[in-house]
Amino acid sequence: MLLSALAPALAFGAEPAAIPAPPTGSAADYATLPASGSSRGTATTGPSADYATRSVSASSPGTATTGPSSSLSTAATNSSAPVPVAPSEIPYPGRRMSSDEVLRIAEALPAVRRERSRNPGAYGGAYLKGPGRWQVSFFSRRAKEIVQVYIADATGRVLEQWTGFQVAWTMARGYPGAFGRHVNALYVWLPLCVLFFAPFFNWRRPFSLLHVDLLVLLFFSVSLAFFNHARIGLSVPLVYPPLLYLLARMLALARPRLRAGTSAVPPLPAGTPLRPGPALRLLVPPLWLAMGVLFLLGFRIALNLTDSNVIDVGYAGVIGAQRIASGRPLYGGYPADNEHGDTYGPVNYEAYVPFQQILGWSGQWDDLPAAHAAAILFDLLAVALLFLVGRRVRGPTLGVALAYAWVSYPFTLYALESNSNDTLVCVLVLAALLCATSAPARGVFAALAGLTKFAPLALAPLLATHGLREIKVPAGPRRWAGRLARARALGAFLLAFALTAAVVSVPALSHDSWHTLYERTIVYQANRGSPFSVWGLYGGLGSVQLGVEIAAIVLAVGLAVVPRRPDVVGLAAAAAAIVIATQLGVEHWFYLYVPWFFGLVMPALLGRLSDPERLPTPAGGGASEPARSSLPASFSSSGLGRPSAMDPPPRSQSAPASA
Repeated sequence: MLLSALAPALAFGAEPAAIPAPPTGSAADYATLPASGSSRGTATTGPSADYATRSVSASSPGTATTGPSSSLSTAATNSSAPVPVAPSEIPYPGRRMSSDEVLRIAEALPAVRRERSRNPGAYGGAYLKGPGRWQVSFFSRRAKEIVQVYIADATGRVLEQWTGFQVAWTMARGYPGAFGRHVNALYVWLPLCVLFFAPFFNWRRPFSLLHVDLLVLLFFSVSLAFFNHARIGLSVPLVYPPLLYLLARMLALARPRLRAGTSAVPPLPAGTPLRPGPALRLLVPPLWLAMGVLFLLGFRIALNLTDSNVIDVGYAGVIGAQRIASGRPLYGGYPADNEHGDTYGPVNYEAYVPFQQILGWSGQWDDLPAAHAAAILFDLLAVALLFLVGRRVRGPTLGVALAYAWVSYPFTLYALESNSNDTLVCVLVLAALLCATSAPARGVFAALAGLTKFAPLALAPLLATHGLREIKVPAGPRRWAGRLARARALGAFLLAFALTAAVVSVPALSHDSWHTLYERTIVYQANRGSPFSVWGLYGGLGSVQLGVEIAAIVLAVGLAVVPRRPDVVGLAAAAAAIVIATQLGVEHWFYLYVPWFFGLVMPALLGRLSDPERLPTPAGGGASEPARSSLPASFSSSGLGRPSAMDPPPRSQSAPASA
């Protein structure tokens, strides 16, 4: 059902949908169409952070033609910059049409007439837009660009016409391959959806809740399909149903449960019968999944090296790495084609330093091999950490299943193909998850994740208090010892967090003040608008958005202090809930944010399976079936519902029955 819904919409290479749809041009007409403003080689003047780049044409074309700094080639930025042309009936030198002629063509378009009627006094101008094309822009009396039209000089065809936020935001125009390149192709995306879902399908329980969970994770593809066709009015609201569903699921999984084998459950009385929870049944042996992981890893790396593009985020990481290595200020003065690339925490740029030092940087927005290498390593680290987390929770088979889920999920490949820094956020949070038993280690990785992109700072309270409830506080005069142990663990987290934050901030604060860092990062992120959320798309929802943001803060603090499931599964579910709640309130949301919580959602969904549960005890408290006091020997400790040579021998889950 899901795949049939995706098939007609999710097509790579579709022409951008204009408003209204433009006449179809010839291949020559489209030969010079630029990539999105977030692709390399396109001049940008708007916010580059978090993929919210704008092309130079988004600003007033007559004034926004300033070239980049001397370190960048003018060809890379000015080739698509609009050049104003004075009104004239004489064809421009080297062109077939005159500026007045293209202006009349644009003025006759219904969309242009509609926008001009809404903005009395609006005026237009003609501009050269690369070889063989004209751009006609119309402005309100306040000099705000309200319509943008592209016309082919050779044929006079209208190639594109944009109104509203799609005038300024080139990434909202559905340009083919602007993000992810060929991963958007049906012949790549749909097989990945099948590979992701199929191994976890249980024919015996076709209506299993796990099936719904996996389909919801794939439902983001429907929104992406509309985004790829410039249907932002549909793509943006379709993001929120799966986010809300996953938030509810994670909160449900984070609740404290009566489970055997966890420290939250008191010791079971002798003879208490147990039964396994709902087991995850794989359609293929774990060894086949392991082979699938290796194959898909090779496919992902090959696709990255041969087909991917580096968006502005990866470009910003290389710029910052070069500045750190050369002892220059980390914030401020970025090149004109990535003016706001300095909006991240210092850890983001420090992570790119080894790659920039080994592979270098030409000073231009070229192929950026350092960004490719960084993205590939981030992806490999995510796979390795998921395996280790799964191995710790239920054994090697779960580790293989989690690693396979990552390499088969199309949105993680989408991030890899864009060479963004978003997988790095997931890597650092997964590292904190893996080190859940160590308060100092949690503090280190919480600080690293928060100073990469600032949203993960919301996880700090949860990670700080994890495990404190499991430190027993005995009654009587020795109560102080338990409280001291809790205080010691909390202090170790806070000290590790503070020391890590101080150390990683040295490259930034060596040249910049706290005020500069705050202005270039937090203030800029808070004040910029974006049409890629319901808050920015519709407007007038400021009070509702504020309520959602406050609710996210309350949730982050509440999950840190209220009782919850104490194991790694509960920690992953609670952390995923906080990340999703934070994303619900942001002004700018994009599909590259999905890996942030996906790496937490999957351990929670799969790790919860096969938890042993208490069977109802007969009246009087006796055990009527002592033979069921332990799990069946065939039940794998990995939690995958079948024995595997990869798993350790099953351990007894309860005390032996007694008379």
